[in-house]
Amino acid sequence: MFPVNRGAGRRVGIGAFWFAMSLLLVACSPTFNWREVRLDGGGIQTLMPCKPDTAERTVPLGPVPVVLHMASCETGDITYALAWAALASPADVPAALQAWAAASGQSLRATQDSVWEPPPAGGAARVMARALQGQDHVGGPVEARAVYMAQGARVFQAAVYGRVLPAEHLEPFFSSLQVTP
Repeated sequence: MFPVNRGAGRRVGIGAFWFAMSLLLVACSPTFNWREVRLDGGGIQTLMPCKPDTAERTVPLGPVPVVLHMASCETGDITYALAWAALASPADVPAALQAWAAASGQSLRATQDSVWEPPPAGGAARVMARALQGQDHVGGPVEARAVYMAQGARVFQAAVYGRVLPAEHLEPFFSSLQVTP
C-alpha cells in the first residue's frame, strides 16, 4: 500500500480551480470594448473598441511635409485608425486630402475604390468617404472604409481595415466622430 498525500491532491484541485477561473475571465473579456478616444492637439475624437497606440511621423501631404499624429488599435481582426495633421494654410487642404486618399489606396494596392456613405457623425466636417478593397501587407484580401475631413488648416482621417467589415463594427466608430475648433 502506498501512502496517500492528501495535501498534494488538494493543491492540484486548487490549481485547477484557479486555471479554470482564469480561462473564464479571458472568455468574458469583450473583444469590442468601446471607449472615447481624443487625439491631443487635433480636435478630433471618436469611439474606439480597444486602447489605441499613438505615433507621429512626417509625411508629404502638401507643399511642405507635415507631422501626422495617429492613434490605432486592432481587435477582432479589425484595425481602427484616427489621424490628423496641421497644414501651413487652409488653401492646401484640397490637395492634401486628395493626396492622402490616393496614398491610402496605393498602400492597400486597391483594386476597387468607390464613394461610401458612412453613418452620420456629430459635428464632423466630412469632405469625402471612400470604400476600398485591396491587399494587406502580406498579400491577403482587405477592405477599408475611410472618412477624410478638414477644419481650417487641419486635415483628418478616420479609417477601419479588415478582411470583413460588419456594419455593427463600423457604426459606433464613424457615427461618434467629432471635430472641434
